Amino acid sequence: MTDVAIRSATPADAGPLLAIYRPFVLETAISFELEPPGLEEFRARIERALADWAWLVAERDGRPVAYAYATAHRSRGAYRWSVETSVYVAPGSQRRGLGQTLYEALLPRLAARGYCNAYAGITLPNDASVALHRRLGFQAVGVFRSVGHKLGAWHDVSWWHLPLRAEPPGAERGLV
Repeated sequence: MTDVAIRSATPADAGPLLAIYRPFVLETAISFELEPPGLEEFRARIERALADWAWLVAERDGRPVAYAYATAHRSRGAYRWSVETSVYVAPGSQRRGLGQTLYEALLPRLAARGYCNAYAGITLPNDASVALHRRLGFQAVGVFRSVGHKLGAWHDVSWWHLPLRAEPPGAERGLV
């Protein structure tokens, strides 16, 4: 994908990335948020992801067209070596390999930061996202049935797992 540049997000990307995300919140069950976050909240999410995990942007002609990021899988301490990943591609840029390109850059960064497991939740049905995660080596681990209610209906979420590395940094020396 020579016409696309992948780079780390910055807080200044909040506006354009929120514009990509907003329709997923308002028009689909892909995101379980019921209202789009405000600009400052979205900027804070980017800053937190950059500090603790990673957040990448795909740009075409200097304009963000997709992004992928990781967050904590769960908040309790024993989960600290696992992350949850997400990718969003702007309408008009979908089905061009951007999600895969972003994940292929994101996943090694997470492993290098010491994370051992990546998880992804996919609201069903979503054949494109299932195919993407399968291509990248994620394995289906289960389905939460009727776990979210949005747009007047109950939605299932399929959970996927990808090992990133065997042990966290320092495990071989008993430091974890």
